[in-house]
Amino acid sequence: MFDWKRAIGLATSGGVPRRAFWVALVVGTILNLINQGDALIGHLPVSWAKVALTYLVPFAVSTHGAVSARMGASS
Repeated sequence: MFDWKRAIGLATSGGVPRRAFWVALVVGTILNLINQGDALIGHLPVSWAKVALTYLVPFAVSTHGAVSARMGASS
């Protein structure tokens, strides 16, 4: 059975949120420039939902990787 309480504890401690934030900032910015560069720099409409998701996905992936590694290391 998956231990959600332990996973959430690992996801919110030990520098995981800070590292995930920086990963999301760098990767999300690069992906937003690639995917919506014309809209961000030019006169096309910006999809703010896509902007938010483009930062949220790297944050979630980074957090998942860190939690998976920590849970696997202690098994």
